[in-house]
Amino acid sequence: MALLEKVLREIEPLDEKAMAAARDRQDILTKPPGSLGRLEELSVRLAGIMAVPMPRIERKAIVTMAADHGIATEGVSAYPQEVTAQMVLNFLHGGAAINVLAQHTGAKVIVVDMGVASNLEAHPGLLRRRIANGTRNMTEGPAMTREQALESIEAGIGIAEQEVEKGLDIIGTGDMGIGNTTPSSAITAVITGEPVVKVTGRGTGLDDLQLNNKVEQINKALNVNRPDPDDPLDVLSKVGGFEIGGLSGVILGAAAHRVPVVIDGFISGAAALIAAGLSPAVRDYLIASHVSVEIGHRAILKKLRLRPLLDLELRLGEGTGAALGISLAEAAARILTGMATFAEAGVSQIEESKG
Repeated sequence: MALLEKVLREIEPLDEKAMAAARDRQDILTKPPGSLGRLEELSVRLAGIMAVPMPRIERKAIVTMAADHGIATEGVSAYPQEVTAQMVLNFLHGGAAINVLAQHTGAKVIVVDMGVASNLEAHPGLLRRRIANGTRNMTEGPAMTREQALESIEAGIGIAEQEVEKGLDIIGTGDMGIGNTTPSSAITAVITGEPVVKVTGRGTGLDDLQLNNKVEQINKALNVNRPDPDDPLDVLSKVGGFEIGGLSGVILGAAAHRVPVVIDGFISGAAALIAAGLSPAVRDYLIASHVSVEIGHRAILKKLRLRPLLDLELRLGEGTGAALGISLAEAAARILTGMATFAEAGVSQIEESKG
């Protein structure tokens, strides 16, 4: 708890002076004011997060965390559990969508084993932060102990801090775990107060019968465990996942060091709900890369008061949306720092109306 408490104390409000300076500069760049829309807003936000009037984004990383879930035995996914380990190997060999999009964005992918049920062989690209061989079946009791929930969060904090020490400018969140939309729906229902049926989607492609079973299993888990919506650690421990806890820690650790966090889709959103429950101030450090096809993601974004940058009907996870969001964040920063002002370019500026 000591590390988590330390990090929570270190998360500060956005830097208003840096944001004001960024807004002032946007107004004198060679364009009509506001003509670059949300890219201008994003650049100002980055200035506030990083506490510098001219934010620069060069060193980029995406943390893709993997873990398995006991609830998978209840038929909540169209894929077998061994796919989690198989996809981790795919990440390590550079063959997954996240590898392609991260390379396109210029971000490194950090692959973390938070609790994959299969024993993965040692690999130089794999970080081992295993809590257990997957969570327990949350329809029969808590998915993990409270101590394990804390351990998962602090593991994520540690990874974020390691990257900050290397000069990290921005970080994205990603996930892998067969069945992990189920705990994400459970977390979303508890924290947003929405009925389970309104925040539960088809995940890997469930049919109607399978979807009904998924909703039934989540309701059963909530009835068995009664997670406390005012206690994020309780929610995580009772109906969460190790990778969700880990991503919550990444978010908190990055925010404590004024590093912007680009969150991916539904699972990253569930992690953000846990993080924001622990520190409401962390919301200002979050950039929502996109809105997922998973119906519960919209409830998450509404709760966090975040407006997504993109709507591309993505539902893969891995950090794929985050990679695209990082690219847009970098573009926003480059506009602010790289464009000429009217004075520098010798271009006549529109005079303000005197009324």
